[in-house]
Amino acid sequence: MKKIITISLILAASLATWSCKDILEAPTKSSLDESVIFSTPSLAEGVIPGILQSFGETNSYRGRYLVYYGTNTDVEVYSSLKTINDDKSRLGNYNTNVENDQMNTDNNAWAKFYEGIERANMAIRGLRNYGNIDRNPAMAQVLGEVLVLRAVIYNDLIKGWGDVPARFEPINTETTYLPRSDKDVIYKQLLADLDEAASLLPWPNESNVTKSVERVNKAFAKGLRARLALAAGGYSQRLDGTVRLSSDPDLSKDKMYAIAKQECLDIINSGTLRLLGFEELFRRFNGENILAGGESMWEIPFSEGRGRVIFDLGVRHTKTDKYTGQNRGGTVVANPLMWYEFDKEDVRRSVSVVPYEWDRASSDAADAGGFQVPTTLGRMYFGKYRYEWMNRRVTSTNDDGLNWMYMRYADVILMAAEAINELDGPQAAAPYLKMILDRAFPTNSAKVNTLMSEATGSKTAFFNAIVDQRALEFTGEMLRKADLIRWNLLATKLTEAKTKLQQLETRTGKYADLPTRIYYKTLADGETVEIYGLNFGDTDAEGASLGYTANKTWTMSASSDQTTYWDALVYPGKDPNKQQFWPIWQIFIEGSNGMLDNKHLNL
Repeated sequence: MKKIITISLILAASLATWSCKDILEAPTKSSLDESVIFSTPSLAEGVIPGILQSFGETNSYRGRYLVYYGTNTDVEVYSSLKTINDDKSRLGNYNTNVENDQMNTDNNAWAKFYEGIERANMAIRGLRNYGNIDRNPAMAQVLGEVLVLRAVIYNDLIKGWGDVPARFEPINTETTYLPRSDKDVIYKQLLADLDEAASLLPWPNESNVTKSVERVNKAFAKGLRARLALAAGGYSQRLDGTVRLSSDPDLSKDKMYAIAKQECLDIINSGTLRLLGFEELFRRFNGENILAGGESMWEIPFSEGRGRVIFDLGVRHTKTDKYTGQNRGGTVVANPLMWYEFDKEDVRRSVSVVPYEWDRASSDAADAGGFQVPTTLGRMYFGKYRYEWMNRRVTSTNDDGLNWMYMRYADVILMAAEAINELDGPQAAAPYLKMILDRAFPTNSAKVNTLMSEATGSKTAFFNAIVDQRALEFTGEMLRKADLIRWNLLATKLTEAKTKLQQLETRTGKYADLPTRIYYKTLADGETVEIYGLNFGDTDAEGASLGYTANKTWTMSASSDQTTYWDALVYPGKDPNKQQFWPIWQIFIEGSNGMLDNKHLNL
């Protein structure tokens, strides 16, 4: 696991930095001098974990952004979404309040993101002034990595808040207060930055630095540039309140798709990454295998005492047991529809969505056992994040220390398929979609051929297949909301989900023949549950005849609920397209010297 050493390199700017490498003896000149820091490779490299420190704070990515950005959609939902006025629910139900008690603090995600940006800005200035980038590959690599980390933060700022202040130089007296900038200005800067960064960075495993997925490499820089290009060329809510494409000709849809296509093909043709078996991928990830060259492209690195990935997004353990010392998991869960969107032969389903949680027969802490029990239809977990797949038992009560996989190779492949379909048509894009389907159905080529035949019938059919496959491939990875926004499908898919959820609960429409109960038993290993009644074609009559030891009603909402599950996806009376983004929190509005507001949002 990661071992972090904390040092201070630029105290005046609070640029605390960490390094996973041994810190070499510094020159005798003061370490406060930028000319020393950014001309000495061992010191310059130390700014990278200093920037990452801003990711790891409790109220930054660790405990706020990763868990709350992305809910609610047709794929991911907040587990207590029916409590619609709770401030946690309001972060996802398109009725967010500026004084939200989860976010309206001076050390929250907004502040920590800009802290990371300021640290990156200072490093970029120092590296350009003193790093001798043209002649020193080690310093060039550091600059490339810092440019990418700054782009990561801005990407997530735009996803969360839309149009935000653009800061690409260290703060001075004239720039202390800035208004929101049109996001197009930021996108253009980031696209240029990432193009430069890719020219400075090695491919995965091309250098000692890029042997780990905790360090930025050329493939990730290109993949992030493709992701940003698709967002810049897509739809979003603008400062005038409308949802539309950019009016900047430099960010036209065709130009942005062309960038995404080229970047993705560069990555694919490099041969530096590969698809793993789907379960193998997430077992490797939960096992904290951080070697580059597999499917993970870059991960936010958390030490064992930081990070809340399984804690918030994983399979819930209701009690401590032999796998974990914390009874956590399931703050955000799968939209119940997702289990039924997967074909039952799709190997991604049992990894992505889990219809059980873990319990323990005794409350005695000395009892190290644990076993699976069925949960409810409205609370199915993301099986991609599991304590039981880790190589160590989590002992912290607040953190699990699992990294966050920010991008993986499958995303590059599906972005390539989407861009090529848009530019060149479905036949040209087909090989890339087939790569994903071949993995999803490794022993069912007939199914793959059927799906490919349907997808390649037209450009529209192929696009719809991409929309569906991105939902299935990235369930629980919190990409869906941004995808739906850029496709202008946010309200459409939420409306569809609401109808489907109601039909699922009442067993009407496509769900009419599903059983109303599930039937289950614990297998001989004493911990694995086997469940009947979860598939199309299962019946209550057959379930009752199979001799299972227990059964229960399979439902998501009690009849007495005032707010039904489907009605809580979006706050009653709200239009998700009127609040695609969070507002800037009140504490920052009040501290902006009148420069910031939320006038374009429906608050």
